[in-house]
Amino acid sequence: MSGAGRGASDRLAARDARMVRVLVVTDTAARRAEVGRGLEADGDITVTGQARNALEAVAEVQRLQPDVVIIDLPAAVRLHAVEQIMGQAPIPILVMEREEASAASATDLIRAGALGAIAGPGRWTPAVEADVRRHVRLVRGVTVVRHPRGRNSTAAPVDRLPADAEGGPSGRLVAIAASTGGPAALATVLAGMTGVAAPVLVVQHIHVDFVDGLIEWMARVAPVPVQLATDGEVVKAGVVYVGPGNLHLKIGPGSRIVLDPDPPSRHRPSADQLFFSVARHLGPAAVGVVLTGMGEDGAAGLLAMRQRGGLTIAQDEGSSAVFGMPRAAHLSGAASMLLPLPEIAAAVVAATVGRRP
Repeated sequence: MSGAGRGASDRLAARDARMVRVLVVTDTAARRAEVGRGLEADGDITVTGQARNALEAVAEVQRLQPDVVIIDLPAAVRLHAVEQIMGQAPIPILVMEREEASAASATDLIRAGALGAIAGPGRWTPAVEADVRRHVRLVRGVTVVRHPRGRNSTAAPVDRLPADAEGGPSGRLVAIAASTGGPAALATVLAGMTGVAAPVLVVQHIHVDFVDGLIEWMARVAPVPVQLATDGEVVKAGVVYVGPGNLHLKIGPGSRIVLDPDPPSRHRPSADQLFFSVARHLGPAAVGVVLTGMGEDGAAGLLAMRQRGGLTIAQDEGSSAVFGMPRAAHLSGAASMLLPLPEIAAAVVAATVGRRP
């Protein structure tokens, strides 16, 4: 082969290596065509195969070894599909939500091993298509593990701790933020919160319809109460407050929760907005944590917290589903500690009782 021929061949091989190979699992030919057109619009994602149900999906994953699976099935059967794939041929899975989805179903899908549940309308728009392509690119290569029967084992019951007096001891406060892969990571952290001597405020990038299901999940695994944040409420130590969708979660004067629609931003609630408010009102009495997630939300706010003397922690790359937000926090100098997921809860609890980890 000539030098020119080898060069062209090398370029084609490099292009193919960059392509994201997707298996689409959906129940109608028309829907498969629609999803396929949306995924391939930019030229860097290719639909390498299609399946109509869980049985076909497992066989096609094993045969084709794609990078990502997109599941777009009715609510009655999609959880089964995730369970079967993750139990037999683990791979990064994104689920396209349909209108009949319930809040609890999204958390069931994530517990079963899916990396995300993307809420979308009955038909694809250019904005929905772009969002799905962005998610596909970011979850490519994420390390996933086999789930026996497609489900994580349920955490053993724990005795709940009583909420402390309003305001918490010594004015301390914990702020945690996460995005893609965050619910499972958040469950691990909150499960280790026995003895936390401060209120815990949580921002999770998730569709507004799925917040209730997220809270139900966290309440089952955490040894402390978990509830939806309410505007104007005075926070209490030993209680976890989860931000609602479409509003920023902030802390204000007098240890009161502030739910604010401004400023408009891509992420609402925003990790940066939570961290900036905590830095302003808590200073060195605050603990900030950035967990797995795509993008850079939280890095600037976490840096503000560190500059005010707060303890700042980012999840390390090895334990992150997506090392985007933690990486941005690390590279900006915002994180004073880079910890694997299983060690984060102990570090947080130690800081709230006056011991620096």
